[in-house]
Amino acid sequence: MTNRILPLLLLTFAPFLLKADEGTNTIPKPPGVVINHSPASSGLYIGSPSIAVLTNGDYVASHDFFGPQSKEEIKARTLVFRSSDKGNTWKKASEIHGAFWASLFVHQGVLYIIGAECQYGNIVIRRSMDGGETWTEPINDQNGLLTTNRQYHCAPMQVLEWNGRLWRPFERRDPPEGWGSNYCAGIISIPVNADLLKATNWMMSQFIPSNRSWNGGDMGGWLEGNAVVTREGHMVDLLRVDTRKGPEKAAIVRVSDDGHTMTFDPTNDLITFPGGSKKFLIRYDPASELYWVLANIVIPKYKDEYPAHVRNTLALLCSKDLRNWEFRAKLLSYPKMKKHGFQYPDWLFEGNDIIAAVRTGFDDAEGGAHTAHDANYLTFQRFKNFRQLKTKAPSAP
Repeated sequence: MTNRILPLLLLTFAPFLLKADEGTNTIPKPPGVVINHSPASSGLYIGSPSIAVLTNGDYVASHDFFGPQSKEEIKARTLVFRSSDKGNTWKKASEIHGAFWASLFVHQGVLYIIGAECQYGNIVIRRSMDGGETWTEPINDQNGLLTTNRQYHCAPMQVLEWNGRLWRPFERRDPPEGWGSNYCAGIISIPVNADLLKATNWMMSQFIPSNRSWNGGDMGGWLEGNAVVTREGHMVDLLRVDTRKGPEKAAIVRVSDDGHTMTFDPTNDLITFPGGSKKFLIRYDPASELYWVLANIVIPKYKDEYPAHVRNTLALLCSKDLRNWEFRAKLLSYPKMKKHGFQYPDWLFEGNDIIAAVRTGFDDAEGGAHTAHDANYLTFQRFKNFRQLKTKAPSAP
């Protein structure tokens, strides 16, 4: 099979699954490789996928649980999986109690995971010296407990090395109630050669709020920011924006070079961004000199829906300047949106391919996901020769 044919198969599986779903008793399987499955009846929904590649080439993936049986508000639970065959098979490596919305990353050959300890908890970081089998415990400020004032929010976003430091965005809820509208955007950073488990080595920026009057009054808040370096060589925090209608938006918050100050101009820095009302992750590719993103675009069929609920199409987009985004290809799609979603992709470049861990709502033997949002699978996806992928943008039926 040639490399040109394989992407085509990836792009055309959805109509085949719809035919199998409607015409037979066969339960279609989700695309990609299933890393883990949690049926809706468990009350444990799969969230926060993350992926990293160890120095020996093994893949590590993680997800947390949310939902009515998860205890996410007390001490959240994250599972870690490992693959030694390029994502074809996976085995559970460990279970972490007290990790939520967390990112896996490798720094100087060592595996770390950073996020909150629970829903709106403190920021914590753990280190693993054995590829995710065992982890340090953040019991104090010398061992990974980075804050003590709680109310932090995030998603599995990249930890970016720039200007001699590692950078990772967070949001802080102020006042400590509700969702979204009172999230304040900020970023933490640390020198690359410092002990990442020692709290005093980390620097925290100011945290700035959004304003409900922005975007003509359609501004439900910002969240899940990306640390990205502009072509001009400056750090920005590029955030998801919650809106009630399209076109979807993203916010470019500027970070001062010293990492202390966050600034935002609502006139110029609130940009049109397909998929911007759901979590997205941006990475820069030196080979193509483009920024790339996997995002849940809203196809015309669902243009009148609340954008954040439309997660049934995962698309590949790129940009030269972080402001103007070009649709390149539809990667994963299903014609129904209520219980089907390919969302929260955490992904990496691997040569000419993109590898991704995706929170997936899909059919199973128990009636499928609770909702598209309340996913029942963690899946691994490989998109081959991503720079050559190009399909026509979805159009109205």
